[in-house]
Amino acid sequence: MAEPTVQTGLDRLLAAGCAPLRGRRVGLLCHPASVDRALRHAARLLHEAPGVDLRALFGPQHGIRGETQDNMIEWEGFRDPSTGLPVHSLYGAARRPTAAMLAGLDALVVDLQDVGARYYTFIWTLLLCMEACAEAGVEVIVLDRPNPLGGEAREGPLLDPAYRSFVGLAPLPMRHGLTVGELARLFRARHAPACRLEVLPLLGWRRGMGFEATGLPWVLPSPNMPTVDTAWVYPGMCLLEGTLLSEGRGTTRPFEIFGAPGLDPDALVARLDAWRLPGVALRPLHFLPTFQKHAQRLCGGAQLHVTDRRAFRPCLTAVAALCAAREATGDRPFWRPPPYEYEAEKPPIDVLAGGPALREAIDAGRDPWEIAAGWGPDEATFAAGAPEFLLYA
Repeated sequence: MAEPTVQTGLDRLLAAGCAPLRGRRVGLLCHPASVDRALRHAARLLHEAPGVDLRALFGPQHGIRGETQDNMIEWEGFRDPSTGLPVHSLYGAARRPTAAMLAGLDALVVDLQDVGARYYTFIWTLLLCMEACAEAGVEVIVLDRPNPLGGEAREGPLLDPAYRSFVGLAPLPMRHGLTVGELARLFRARHAPACRLEVLPLLGWRRGMGFEATGLPWVLPSPNMPTVDTAWVYPGMCLLEGTLLSEGRGTTRPFEIFGAPGLDPDALVARLDAWRLPGVALRPLHFLPTFQKHAQRLCGGAQLHVTDRRAFRPCLTAVAALCAAREATGDRPFWRPPPYEYEAEKPPIDVLAGGPALREAIDAGRDPWEIAAGWGPDEATFAAGAPEFLLYA
């Protein structure tokens, strides 16, 4: 394997002989992508590190090793057969660590690969851990990892606090452009000021870097995030979870493929092409999901082929997909009903979009370019406040 040009927080911790953790009782929040450059998992590495007393593992949605394939599937804690350590579920009866889970710990180490989107729940597990650790007097140590989309572009409206949920607990745009470590700094400043926080930054990462430029191995952080290509479309295409359209779960290209039974792929793509979406080509196709929405039913739809990542706007593209599919659906049901991610009353699309404005605009037949233009003030507001939390030029 070629030498990476970027060192993650985990790599830097190991290079320092785990000095910040020596003599301390430690918990580790991790998932399948919590690996070093040689693909060794952080749980095993810290368990075997001299002088480190690793006492418990914590897992977010999908578990510490990707135990739950689908979304919104809760899991229970267990004893890890590899290390013998207790594993606490933070996506089940509790999404916030309890006092009992944190008892006896001096520090909680967080090593999570994010994908740069507000709806990806790992960042909200981080925030809830910071709040709980502040109350318990436990330090939080974040091992930073790259934002796979780079850190320059931001897109989408800010979350309305009235629509807080587990896919959005704080006012971020849909595509936020921060690393996990930078988000932790933002969360401490705005939501968990009592949290004792240390961030071990990346070495060699620059904001204009896509993930491939880092030289790091891509490990799917959740079961339906198999490739970097998936991560690039996700900040927009996750919105389709708020509809009755398939977002491609149950196929080999989740979030890149979308559609539904009865949709005409050629007409759908012709409508999308008329909007001249930047950095993407759309291909009509049919597909058969193996699970989740429309399982074992033939769907018509399209596949996104990103041709220019710098020009590509995932949120605009997804809104255009929603506009075209909503128009083609006519009077048939289109929006998914609740519940969704622990929200039992509000429409899932409103929870994902951070308010009702997107749904109302699409139902009114507004142009996707016009809808996206309305995000400008929110994007500018967030960008103006972000420099305070940035760790990288």
